[in-house]
Amino acid sequence: MPNVLVLGGTMEASALCRALAEAQIPATLSYMGRVERPRPQPIPVRIGGFGGVPGLVAYLRDHAVSHVVDATHPFAAQMSTNAVRACDETGVPLIALTRPAWQPVPGDTWQRVPDMAGAVAALAGPPRRVMLAIGRLHLAEFAAQPQHHYLLRLVDEPTETPPLPRHTVVVDRGPFSAEADEALMRDHAIDLVVSKNAGGTGSVSKLTAARALGLPVLMIDRPQIPPRRIAHDIPDVLDWLSA
Repeated sequence: MPNVLVLGGTMEASALCRALAEAQIPATLSYMGRVERPRPQPIPVRIGGFGGVPGLVAYLRDHAVSHVVDATHPFAAQMSTNAVRACDETGVPLIALTRPAWQPVPGDTWQRVPDMAGAVAALAGPPRRVMLAIGRLHLAEFAAQPQHHYLLRLVDEPTETPPLPRHTVVVDRGPFSAEADEALMRDHAIDLVVSKNAGGTGSVSKLTAARALGLPVLMIDRPQIPPRRIAHDIPDVLDWLSA
């Protein structure tokens, strides 16, 4: 019987945990704990980091982990890289459950940038009203462009005032609807949307809304991860585990 470690923090990870519980496959979910109101899970949960590659190697060995499923966010590059290296060192099989990246469709106006620094640099220029749909970890970087008014959509109420002189905070948790996002953008007179290319359906609504309103999108490309086996749906992960 497998003993699975799921690296989570996404809707896909939660869905996988439910599938593992239904299949009675022993598993533990691990996530960083950056969200104050995490979803309840049907399998045991550990919260916090491992201490880099050495800590993850020790965890895999100490807990006799047989398989690792990396279902972290596509932008959790450090955790995903550590998982590849730790599994290479221990010989534990690894698969990534990840969303296909978004691709522009007719009607989209995207400017693609390679990373967060590129997004900050691309915002040089006159003041605009910007929907900054990137989570809370990188907000401070955008203080380098203080001329804009930023609309921040966050999962939790911030414990500290965001380091942006002009901003509005909306606390909400996806999945979102295109109609609601279109109304949100209209209500806040948004000129530009900044988004990570997270993929999936949970937050694609902002792109649909931007397309409907004719708004440009500043799209941040995904970080590079070392080569690994990839699955895009839960049945493929379950098949991999059974094989």
